[in-house]
Amino acid sequence: MEKDCIFCKIVNGEIPTDFLYENDSLVVFKDINPQAPVHLLIVPKKHIRSINDLTEEDRKIVSEMIITGRDMAEKESVSKSGYKLIFHVEKGGGQLVFHLHMHLIG
Repeated sequence: MEKDCIFCKIVNGEIPTDFLYENDSLVVFKDINPQAPVHLLIVPKKHIRSINDLTEEDRKIVSEMIITGRDMAEKESVSKSGYKLIFHVEKGGGQLVFHLHMHLIG
């Protein structure tokens, strides 16, 4: 856990958040500034700063994030109408919180 990371605080229960899904490695919750009717964040519990900081051992978590995104799109009834799965990478790529996360927008 990174001391000042808002997503680490959410994952560890320091900031109350309603999880729509949780397992041993991920949490899913609504974005506080939604850009669409469905805007969820899929966040690994392990602190990984960004896509650029992924290691070989993180392969499984990224694939799990994508599969969870697909499953949440189904649960949120946007799988047929369409949705986006987005990673922002570094400040120039729009990353605002430096803890790996994926947006589900539908």
